[in-house]
Amino acid sequence: MESTGSIWKATAEVEQYPPLAGGARADVCVVGAGIAGLTTAYLLQKEGKSVIVLEAIGVGSGETGRTTAHFFPPDERYYILERKFGTPRAAMIADSYARATDLVESIVRAEGIDCNFMRVEGYLVPQVYKQIDPIEREYVSTQRLGVPVEMLERVPDMVFDTGRCLRFGGNAQFHPLRYLDGLARAFVARGGVIHCGSRAVGIDKSGAEQTVRTLDGHVHAANVVVATHTPFNEKVVMHTKQSAYSTYVIGLRVPKNAYKPFLLWDTGDPYYYVRLAAIDDDPDDILIVGGQDHKTGQDEVPQHRWHEVEMWTRNRFPEAGEVVYRWSGEVMEPSDGVAFLGRNPLDSDNVYIITGDSGNGMTHCTAGAMLVTDKIMGRENPWEEIYEPSRKPVHGIGDFATEQANVAQQYTDWIKGGEAESPAHIAPGEGALIRRGMTLYAVHRPVEGALQVLSAKCTHLGCAVHWNSAEKSWDCPCHGSRFSTTGEPLHGPAVTPLAILSLPRD
Repeated sequence: MESTGSIWKATAEVEQYPPLAGGARADVCVVGAGIAGLTTAYLLQKEGKSVIVLEAIGVGSGETGRTTAHFFPPDERYYILERKFGTPRAAMIADSYARATDLVESIVRAEGIDCNFMRVEGYLVPQVYKQIDPIEREYVSTQRLGVPVEMLERVPDMVFDTGRCLRFGGNAQFHPLRYLDGLARAFVARGGVIHCGSRAVGIDKSGAEQTVRTLDGHVHAANVVVATHTPFNEKVVMHTKQSAYSTYVIGLRVPKNAYKPFLLWDTGDPYYYVRLAAIDDDPDDILIVGGQDHKTGQDEVPQHRWHEVEMWTRNRFPEAGEVVYRWSGEVMEPSDGVAFLGRNPLDSDNVYIITGDSGNGMTHCTAGAMLVTDKIMGRENPWEEIYEPSRKPVHGIGDFATEQANVAQQYTDWIKGGEAESPAHIAPGEGALIRRGMTLYAVHRPVEGALQVLSAKCTHLGCAVHWNSAEKSWDCPCHGSRFSTTGEPLHGPAVTPLAILSLPRD
């Protein structure tokens, strides 16, 4: 069982744009054409700035095309955020979520974007029936913070009894790639520039400006916004503050109108999350369910996770029929549960980052675009303090220590044996690490054609990559970089391909 790709990629035609060739100049260079990058570009353009967007592959080709595209409360419960950061700062987070959702709705209306945006009610339910302590704690906290929440005895109109739950108001959902396509077209129509197939490989300070380098040219800009899900422009600092997790999603057919549109998530850790999608003239609705998160690169045969998500779904939604979509995404989980939005800690005043989505990429990335726009325009932003990227992980020191120990453990792969003795022991279509002397080779055996042999050394900080048999990729278990079978980067922080090698004969 392999990924079939997301429902969004299967049901959207997204305009692509020509690569950068030579040099260019703008007030702002935005790196990344997902929701963070394009929202930032759009907002800055409306402020009168000239903006160039650089994208490694294509519009929406990264995690925005792999999201479940919901706008609901933070991945970290409000009562935990309030305990860690205090009531005023937790209220800032609640405000940022509400205003980010409002902004998306206003852009959809202003630009006439057909992306199925709708407001929906969201329900937080107990992981275990009647285990309601987290539900009650969350209710008390949301009342203090002014978040619109009701306590209910169960989710209405569900076949299964959820038990006591919370109903959150002000949530939303949409089709993310149709939204991005509309956003990109509006941006370009007003003079904005997007270059696809133009992977940024470095940022260099040049006087008062920054120069963003690609393999085919460069962009000089007064300000740079790195909106690449995880920053590529520095090696260590931000990558010790957040960790990469893979999450698994399925889409199942359900009879049209069996459910009203809704969002649902539980109190588990990791939690399951559910939404409904109606796509064009499809006779059925699609029930989209995700969960089973794990550290990226640390489950080489993760297909069972789709099975676990399916079993969880069928135990609760008896109307669920055929599984028609399977895909995975990557979540950057900050050690203290709060995103990093603002000025990059190691650069001067004119490089900004949007990262640490914590399972709420659509909301966090939009809030990040709003905050960074304010910073570049010289305005104060009310959320700046809580999302400051240079903050210390004092509110998540236990998780920070655990994650760093996990990363250190991964480097022991270099003193272990390989996973296969020879290519003959690798099934067609699969991959494995093979050791020859002191070298680890990442070997993929295609169903047809010659072996693909690469160095197993991740080009970010040198961990040994592991084979992902669900997505057919090489994944780094340390900081979440992912590579294709030919070694090309699919997800940062790595920007350099895995080295192509030749496997010595036995």
